[in-house]
Amino acid sequence: MIKDLQQQILNLKSEKDICILAHSYMSEEICEIADFVGDSYALSVKTKTAPQGTVIMCGVRFMAETVKMLSPQKKVILANPDAGCPMAEQFDKEIIAQVKKTYPDYAVVAYVNTTAELKTVADVCVTSSSAVKICRALPSENILFIPDINLGTYVKAQVPEKNFKLLSGGCPTHAKIEKEEVLAAKKAHPDALFLVHPECRPEVVELADYVGSTSGIMEFAEISGGKEFIIGTENSIVQHLQFKCPGKSFYPLSKDLVCHNMKITTLPDVLSCVLGKGGEEIVMDEKLRMQAVKCIEKMIELGG
Repeated sequence: MIKDLQQQILNLKSEKDICILAHSYMSEEICEIADFVGDSYALSVKTKTAPQGTVIMCGVRFMAETVKMLSPQKKVILANPDAGCPMAEQFDKEIIAQVKKTYPDYAVVAYVNTTAELKTVADVCVTSSSAVKICRALPSENILFIPDINLGTYVKAQVPEKNFKLLSGGCPTHAKIEKEEVLAAKKAHPDALFLVHPECRPEVVELADYVGSTSGIMEFAEISGGKEFIIGTENSIVQHLQFKCPGKSFYPLSKDLVCHNMKITTLPDVLSCVLGKGGEEIVMDEKLRMQAVKCIEKMIELGG
């Protein structure tokens, strides 16, 4: 049944000039039919060079918005209209505008997990894989990092020469993981390396053998000489690594490390999109797009 659906999608996307993008948190069956799979940064770069006229984003809304910002001439469809991001919606433009008044000489660095509107007040955008590099490269000595306080804390430690102002936002899925869960996982799997996403709390990150983006975690696990790994990010990464590295063992840090917004997109959703019956086309005011895309383009310039 799954293979039949996949083959239908592959046939239709070829016929209709459709590119399918899948974030790494998507299920394995969706990743298998995607043209590109990766984290937000990788997908944002791939979007600019994809030749197809229509793009289906299997991810969440801010990712589809980013695709539209970079490729306004293309038809961009969010595979499931209900796939949002709680972190992206934590702050609005007005709140950050008020904070900027208090810190006028601070460059605003926005995590890519933000709305298009919020990106209009940012000087540069970053992802977990590029944040340290970009913050170091910025000419400003003062940085207002939004919205993830945990990622901001991690970047601040890596870039001690800069002054950081952090706000109390973040990913609710990663942030709920506690130090005690890590210690319990390490006790259960004493020979396993602990790989963690920097959206986790500092006391969790401090216990890691490797800290990085989802793509970074997967790459580290694939090339590492280690045979056992505790994965401190969304549990779909455990599944992907089990397929990629059958000779190694992967353990979820917690059964609760699940992004329900990512999981809401299904293979039938993608089929519905390629049939022209489902999803939501991303329509963006051109003035908003022009303002918001500047920080994305700066991200690609500094993070490339």
